[in-house]
Amino acid sequence: MPDTFASRFAGLLQKLKIWGLRQYYRLESAWTWRRDTASIPHIDMQVPVRDGTIGARLYVNALGAARPLILYIHGGGWVIGDLRSHHPFCRALAHHSGCSVIALDYRRAPEHPFPAAQDDCLDAAGWVAQHAASVAPCNGTLVIAGDSAGGNLTACICLELEAAARARVIGEVLIYPATDHYTVARPSYVEKATGQMLTTELMQWFWDRYLGARSAADPEVQRAFPMRADNLAGLPPTLLLTAENDPLRDDGIDFAEKLRLLGVPVDYYHFHTADHGFACGHGPTRDFQDFIGHLKRWLQRLESAS
Repeated sequence: MPDTFASRFAGLLQKLKIWGLRQYYRLESAWTWRRDTASIPHIDMQVPVRDGTIGARLYVNALGAARPLILYIHGGGWVIGDLRSHHPFCRALAHHSGCSVIALDYRRAPEHPFPAAQDDCLDAAGWVAQHAASVAPCNGTLVIAGDSAGGNLTACICLELEAAARARVIGEVLIYPATDHYTVARPSYVEKATGQMLTTELMQWFWDRYLGARSAADPEVQRAFPMRADNLAGLPPTLLLTAENDPLRDDGIDFAEKLRLLGVPVDYYHFHTADHGFACGHGPTRDFQDFIGHLKRWLQRLESAS
């Protein structure tokens, strides 16, 4: 009986922690973006996936007809982010980039552990690639983008897209992405373990919730770690950003270097004084503006090349 009670109590505390983090993440985003003046209409929609449909939100930039469509995959450790937490950022992204944006509401852990989120994003990306020109003002091409856990999912699905869908993807944007499991113990997991909102302990907790009962050594889980993929040379041109004060700093730095060695065109920028979340979660700061500047120049080069 005591063991059963302890187990139930621990489970209740876990649920409360997840609920609290999700609410805090939404409220923090709304507060930090409260002075943003971007004005872009949005439409909620459903996108088909193998297990039914998932929600999505389309941000319509009427001037984006000659631009690629941005498919955005939100961060939040695969656990706490959603369309609401990233709504202000995605609205600003559509406004400043000149592109329409579709944000995905993939299933989250721990209710739906790996591979639910990755499969949802893969299926949705395939559908969006096929229907891009009919769902939003765009030129029919696609840029897939994501932050943190969403950066992880972005890289993973770009490695797995079927050929027809992959042909429409002209680039990927990885914003402080998670590219490998924490057991690899890159230096930033030690050097930046504390002192900012995303700590090493929290990142480890996110990975454990996402993988559930699965081990990082499980062969079926290897597709969750883009750093370990053997087909990285097939990735599209990549814009990759990292923050100095971030346990994931070296995940991004090492991934950018690996892509370069394999011949993938990489535009890499390191934000030397920024924390994890600087692009999406801190509002319209100078770092956000710098990110937008890098993105716009990169998009212009992509469009010229294509």
